[in-house]
Amino acid sequence: MIDDVLQSRYRVAHKLGYGTYSTTWLCRDCQTNKYVAVKVGTAESNSREADVLDYLNHSSPLDYPGRAMIPSVQDRFVLHGPNGHHPCYVTALAMCSVSGAKDASYKRIFQAKTARSLIVQLVLAVECIHSKGVVHGDLHTGNVLLRLPADFDQLSIEQLYERYGSPAPEPVVRLDGKPLESSIPVSVVPPIWLGKASEQLTTSESNVLLSDFGEAYRPLNEHRCSSHAPLSFVPPEARFEPEQGLSFPADIWSLACSIWIILGQRPLFEDILATPDDITAEQVDTLGNLPLRWWKKWEARHEYFDESGQPKQGRQVRSWDDRFENHIQFPRQKAGIPGFDVEEKAAVMDMLRSMLSFEPKKRLTAHDVLKCEWMEKWALPDFEKFHSWEHGGCEKLA
Repeated sequence: MIDDVLQSRYRVAHKLGYGTYSTTWLCRDCQTNKYVAVKVGTAESNSREADVLDYLNHSSPLDYPGRAMIPSVQDRFVLHGPNGHHPCYVTALAMCSVSGAKDASYKRIFQAKTARSLIVQLVLAVECIHSKGVVHGDLHTGNVLLRLPADFDQLSIEQLYERYGSPAPEPVVRLDGKPLESSIPVSVVPPIWLGKASEQLTTSESNVLLSDFGEAYRPLNEHRCSSHAPLSFVPPEARFEPEQGLSFPADIWSLACSIWIILGQRPLFEDILATPDDITAEQVDTLGNLPLRWWKKWEARHEYFDESGQPKQGRQVRSWDDRFENHIQFPRQKAGIPGFDVEEKAAVMDMLRSMLSFEPKKRLTAHDVLKCEWMEKWALPDFEKFHSWEHGGCEKLA
């Protein structure tokens, strides 16, 4: 509840958000007088995420590129309640996710320099975790967070409420009018909004934290057959060859889909009311033929393509170029935000195509992505102009 003090230290000021297995609270650390995020797991849930973060933080030197984009676990404890034992951990506070910033905007576009900076940091974070043998497993823009400015901690809780709004608890009631059981809270709180609309986010404000490692795994130690990323981010091998197991290339596919939507307005593969078959058809329309072994396995292919693999008549087909113009360039022009010139477009499309090979073994690694022309000529220079590297060793990329 609001104003509860956890571990005699963390005063609950507001709710940040919730998911299937946890609720995250905005708390004031009474020892440091700083704001933190306290993630409270559901009763008896595992501590995989905190374990993975602890491993990453203790195995990566502080000056490793990408290390600054990995959250550190500041504290861990267990809460005991009427539903059981709740694993909790404390980490840095963030203003919102990248997808949240887009959702808060009518334009749903980032400025070009901001987009490049976000992408550099996301690639650095993925390269960092891959170098330590960890696959994220749920990579998408909803799990890419934006740090709050350092002066946020100067706000008192009262000033926080004045600026962002006070908690507005809503009572929990049973439809039959009977009293609540002890395992049910008497009220719930809608989350606070600390973020900005995407087009208002400046490059200097675009400091990334890669979050939600609850689905992370180490392929050398664990066989993973399925992806828990949103449908439009799921790599095709998770559908057609799950028995082979997923590994680092699965993250690269999801990373490419994330880069696309950071650059533009809409996802590369449209996911509104889409089925897995719709997504596969979109992938073939965009990237070309599936590997023959997958094509034969895809039973629904006849709904979208004829025997020769050509799209059925009457079905709208949008090429790679069509999507770049309609998802990235045109929305930018309409919003009065500069797009990308011919040379940069060619470089970024070349990079993304190499990340989106249907064959997992043919995809670039995260380290390869950092060496691409687009990264070296456009993205990294913009990032380096606006971000200091006291946390992350830019010289190591040279």
